[in-house]
Amino acid sequence: MDINLTFVVQGIAFFAVAWMVMKFGWPHIIAAIEERQQKIAEGLAAADNAQKNLAQAEEKVNEELKAARAKANEIIEQAHQRANQIVDAAKAEAIAEGARQKALAENEITAAANRAREELRHQVSVLAVSGAEKLLRREIDAAAHKALLDELAAEI
Repeated sequence: MDINLTFVVQGIAFFAVAWMVMKFGWPHIIAAIEERQQKIAEGLAAADNAQKNLAQAEEKVNEELKAARAKANEIIEQAHQRANQIVDAAKAEAIAEGARQKALAENEITAAANRAREELRHQVSVLAVSGAEKLLRREIDAAAHKALLDELAAEI
């Protein structure tokens, strides 16, 4: 065998295999590469969209947080106002209750003073009647009168 014939046969075999690969294998390889490129491009586009959506979601979250903070501050302010109202109402109620208690105490003091006055009047009238009775039983004498009056003054 000659080296030239081997080269020619190997060349023909090489070109036959190359032609078969280009005819039957290459389109599948190119299609797979193009499909992969398309998937990568779609993935990159989806990543860009996801990043945009994430930025929008973060912006929306920040807005919602601001709104929630504003609402929380409003609720806290309302709670402070309500607490102040409750404290003011309790103060007013306490003042009214104190005035009522004071009025009751003054009425009790007035009633007790009136009872004491009535009791004192009763005792004075009893003593006056008793003194007059004693004066009438004794002789009318200045010294006896004076002694009796001193005795009555001591009893009062």
